Parts: sequence; structure tokens; C-alpha cells
Amino acid sequence: MLHMIKLAVGCASPDILREWTKTERINGHVYVQTRTKPKRTAEILDGGSIYRVMNGLITCRQPVIGFDHYTRPDGHQGTLILVSDDVIAVQPRPMRPFQGWRYLKPEDAPADLKGGQQHNDGTANLPPTLRARLTELGLL
Repeated sequence: MLHMIKLAVGCASPDILREWTKTERINGHVYVQTRTKPKRTAEILDGGSIYRVMNGLITCRQPVIGFDHYTRPDGHQGTLILVSDDVIAVQPRPMRPFQGWRYLKPEDAPADLKGGQQHNDGTANLPPTLRARLTELGLL
């Protein structure tokens, strides 16, 4: 098994991503667009997920269910990463911005949060930038 990690550009929270999954669909599937197809698709399709970075934090994941091709507006071929409708909250972890996507080994992936709750101590309502800073400091 192998995971992927990608920035969720323009998405500030897992709740917004859940809303996007209701409208951003192709052939009935939620998708993530990318230019290049991963070479290790078989490993990703063996239980892998795409982890999403929002506001400098890895915040959630979506199980990958397949890959498909599409034609980009510039006429070149791209890849659609087909993902589950499920947006699963994970233990937030700081992550610097990067372009494209990266592979993520299972042992390096943040753990799922129980019950999908961000934190039951009231910190879920903090602004994302404050949560990110507190996480960087090891206080969350």
C-alpha cells in the first residue's frame, strides 16, 4: 500500500472539501486533477488514500478508488485521481507548500481521528492559521 499527498488549493477546511464532493464529479466519481499519472498506481489502489493539505496542515484523506485520463484545457493529457466521497479527518500535521503531488508511505501518514472529530477540547473552532501554529509548536 502507498498513499499520495496533495495541496487542496482554494479549500480551507475538510467541511468545504465535503461540499465540493457533492458537485465536483465526473461519471459519478469525485476526482482530483493532476498533470502526471503516478507510476505506482497498483500500490496506491491497494488501500491507499490521498492526504489533503489545507492552510499548511495535513487535515484529511480520501481513499483512492481509481485513475482516469482527461484532456486539459491546453490540449495535453492529464490524470484524474478518482477518490471516495468519504473525507476522513486525520491528526493535523504541518506541511510546507509544494507543487503537484507526492508519494506518502503508510508509516509517515498521520493517524485518523476517532469519530472524525478534529478535537473534542474546543480547538476545532480555532482559526486554521492559529491551529497550524499551535500544531507547529507541538501544543495540539
